[in-house]
Amino acid sequence: MTLAQLKSTRCIGGRRIAVPKSRCNAYKVEATSEKKLKVAINGFGRIGRQFLRCWYGRGDSLLEVVCINDSGGPKQASHLLKYDSTFGTFDADVQIADDGITVDGKPIRVVSNRDPTQLPWGEMGVDLVIEGTGVFVDEAGAGKHLEAGAKKVVITAPGKGDIPTFVMGVNGDDYKHEYPIVSNASCTTNCMAPFVKVLNDKFGIVKGTMTTTHSYTGDQRLLDASHRDLRRARAAALNIVPTTTGAAKAVALVCPEVKGKLNGIALRVPTPTVSIVDLVVQTEKKTFAEEVNAAFKEASDGPMKNILEITDKPLVSIDFKGTFQSSTIDASLTMVMGDDMVKVVAWYDNEW
Repeated sequence: MTLAQLKSTRCIGGRRIAVPKSRCNAYKVEATSEKKLKVAINGFGRIGRQFLRCWYGRGDSLLEVVCINDSGGPKQASHLLKYDSTFGTFDADVQIADDGITVDGKPIRVVSNRDPTQLPWGEMGVDLVIEGTGVFVDEAGAGKHLEAGAKKVVITAPGKGDIPTFVMGVNGDDYKHEYPIVSNASCTTNCMAPFVKVLNDKFGIVKGTMTTTHSYTGDQRLLDASHRDLRRARAAALNIVPTTTGAAKAVALVCPEVKGKLNGIALRVPTPTVSIVDLVVQTEKKTFAEEVNAAFKEASDGPMKNILEITDKPLVSIDFKGTFQSSTIDASLTMVMGDDMVKVVAWYDNEW
């Protein structure tokens, strides 16, 4: 297949589907202050709603949310957007409209369809779909949005198969317009990857293991009930729940130099949001705590500004609720045992 032919097709679920010539340039979507990108949110749960809040809070955003696909319909979408037990009441006027909701008068259409191929993305000229259901995370599933007429899909969870993964501050510059579907990884990978990159670039990582003490999520049970993971079947608000996480291994998707060197587990705890990563690595280069923190400070002031932060204040989890940085290093907890075993602790809001 020639390059010209490739550009007029899309690979979806292992097969190539022809794309009309009028949409062959859909790989590259650009926004200006005059023409914003039209965005649809698929799945208006915890992540979908926080995405909309974040977007609304950035008045200079080049994105325009035009549609939400939510099984609960406009009434539920408007109520749960306005009133949030974790983040408080949304500082915007949210109303139910004829075919959706309005946010400070701006109309956002709400549809309810569990089949992404039946969604009105082509009709509405949707440039980008935020895939927030946690269900359509492979090429076949996320590709259904392309079949429906969307130009791009961003999966808000770890992708499966060959879907490329990007973490800002780590490999964001590797993004190419040719990618119709991408993943922005998990919240924990977004926390870990920036400071793992700093550690590996500065000191070299031999091997390591991490524990994320993670707030409970909607995947767990309020009271003991059936679940495929027997630990997650137990009451989330009453227990520390050990469980698996692929976040440490997934760092290698964006930082291939550490492939096979990291692993970890998660401890789910009874807090609604904000989590903390505790990483211990063996380094190639000898070092000490002050030098490690200096490397993080240099990165936070430079290429990872507004992505990686570092603080020496004696803070606790609630202090990091709503922080937009991917990762905040707790400098006072950085340790070095001997001269090559480094412990780093970093906070992140897993919902924001």
